[in-house]
Amino acid sequence: MSDLIVPRKHRDEEGKVLSVTPESAGWEYVGFEVYELKAGETLEKATEDQEVCLVLLSGKASVKTKQANFENIGKRMNVFEKIPPYSVYVPSDDKYEVEALTDLEIAVCLAPGKGTYEARLIAPEDVGTEDRGSGSMSRKIHNILPEQKPADSLLVVEVFTPEGNWSSYPPHKHDQDNLPQESYLEETYYHKVNPAENGFAIQRVYTDDRSLDETLVVKDSNVVLVPKGYHPVSAPPGYEVYYLNVMAGPTRTWQFHNDPEHEWLFQPIKK
Repeated sequence: MSDLIVPRKHRDEEGKVLSVTPESAGWEYVGFEVYELKAGETLEKATEDQEVCLVLLSGKASVKTKQANFENIGKRMNVFEKIPPYSVYVPSDDKYEVEALTDLEIAVCLAPGKGTYEARLIAPEDVGTEDRGSGSMSRKIHNILPEQKPADSLLVVEVFTPEGNWSSYPPHKHDQDNLPQESYLEETYYHKVNPAENGFAIQRVYTDDRSLDETLVVKDSNVVLVPKGYHPVSAPPGYEVYYLNVMAGPTRTWQFHNDPEHEWLFQPIKK
């Protein structure tokens, strides 16, 4: 089944407010955490056998790894400023120390690593941006760690869906290890809603045979787990929706399969 993960009401001693592990999700590859740090607080972790992409959702920080030091990074103070974030890639068998220079919300994206690549800064100018879809299916994309950029397993992207629009739409899936037609990728959706109070998104997760068919009411800072199936998102009128996607699987490529029942939506509208 697909799960909806709600953040803790109070952060733990490390500042963690949300955690998804392969064990808790019942899958193999993707881990995801969110920390809220006050200015002056630090977070220090060893990566062990995981590679990590630290995404500064809001706020400023300095980040150190074994070999690199990235001072005073971060620009946006709210994701809905819609400017690309600063991120840091950290390989396996490394460590990171984050010092919050302002109040900071940081996402920790995890997947199996092989130590192939060195730690690096992913600055806003390194993030590919695009407008995808048209009409009420249009949305803005920030490709933080796409398959064209080096990593062992992780794929990381953030999406802004205007109020009244749909995204991850027309529906698609990537739950079969059947390349070149389709890749198997587990996926998390970390949602933000603007305005957060009373705001919500709708996400449906379903398979062709409907053995999985769930429609979820998603609030600000909730995570949706997508182990398989199609997974469209709707932003109701009056509320714009952000989500951060983390994907990983046995092969680092995003090859998806569209729901044939809705594939006609890709065709130009006949006048």
